[in-house]
Amino acid sequence: MNKTIIAIAIAAAGFIIGLAFLGSAIKNRNKSENTISVTGLGTKKFTSDLIAWSGNFSRNSFELKSAYDELANDKKVIENYLASKGIPKNEMVFSAVDIQKQFNYSTDNMGRSQQTFAGYQLSQRVSIDSKDVAKIENLSRNITEIINLGIEFTSSPPNYFYTKLADVKQQMIADATKDAKQRAEKIAENAGAKLGNLKKATMGVTQITEPNSTEEFSYGGTFNTSSKEKEASITIKLEYEVD
Repeated sequence: MNKTIIAIAIAAAGFIIGLAFLGSAIKNRNKSENTISVTGLGTKKFTSDLIAWSGNFSRNSFELKSAYDELANDKKVIENYLASKGIPKNEMVFSAVDIQKQFNYSTDNMGRSQQTFAGYQLSQRVSIDSKDVAKIENLSRNITEIINLGIEFTSSPPNYFYTKLADVKQQMIADATKDAKQRAEKIAENAGAKLGNLKKATMGVTQITEPNSTEEFSYGGTFNTSSKEKEASITIKLEYEVD
């Protein structure tokens, strides 16, 4: 009899404990569902303060030494030209000389392919990184002046950067966080609830595009370097408890 009573008591205690755990689980589940998730946006327009520009020049000859001597002379002419435009020598970076053998390809009367040596092509690149954006912009637009000096020169479009991007990102993060919190407070207010503690914050990637452009955002972030004027944006997703 005593054993039966003890067994019933243990079973009852287990049932009560089980109900307590179940009630706690339901309460916690309902609590986890009482949340608000919002996304805030931070944007900033700015003007690039660093420009990177480069150009290639080349010479062709059947004699390797002749092509090299001509290219070396072209390099001196380009150095003098850039110096005359106010470019410091320490901002001029010349790459190593690239040497390529050239061939002409044809087919003989038997249909067999053959190649004929057509000489050497030697090329070199000059690059400039400068904070004087206007000066290098003007230089890149008037590069025909170098061509008129008898040099086979090809100019690349300049790329634009901003050296204080870290400061811009911090401000955008602050703005996006503030925007998200205001949205959450408004939603809670309209629902007759009160905003609780912040549970989670997730930051999106930085997107830098040309202002008023049709550039698309990418999953890994967009970084436009072709435009001097830029617009950056970032998103912050916040999740709050609701009381």
